[in-house]
Amino acid sequence: MRQFDLAPLYRSTVGFDRLFAALDGYVSAESAPTYPPYNIERTAENVYRVTVAVAGFTEADLSIEVKENALTIRGERQPAENKAEILHQGIAARAFERRFQLADHVQVTGAALENGLLHVDLVREVPEAKKPRRIEIAAGAPRRPVIEGSVQQAA
Repeated sequence: MRQFDLAPLYRSTVGFDRLFAALDGYVSAESAPTYPPYNIERTAENVYRVTVAVAGFTEADLSIEVKENALTIRGERQPAENKAEILHQGIAARAFERRFQLADHVQVTGAALENGLLHVDLVREVPEAKKPRRIEIAAGAPRRPVIEGSVQQAA
């Protein structure tokens, strides 16, 4: 595995700490959890859906939290009251925590649990002030700047 040294970038940039921390985390992806499995879908230009396989979990067992551009999904099953003897347990019932880094302006719009799949819907809503805008070019003679109290005004 390649090791990347980000130290030169830390010395010459300001305010990119989150980005570098994310890069450090992705480089060490070997230790990333694989349970539960999930999909990330893009359903429209600015609409996304995260689907997590949570078979055996109920709505009461799951929690979804968004904090500082991070979506965290946690699951912890309550102990079953039925103490039947289990001969084989192939359905995982262990607690989990899955984190997703969200880009700026991405908001969670809803969540639904159906058929053992937890769907979390997200949308990117860029504010009007952040969207690119077109500047019209005035036709005709170039305008000279007017300086208040200058000789140019008299001309």
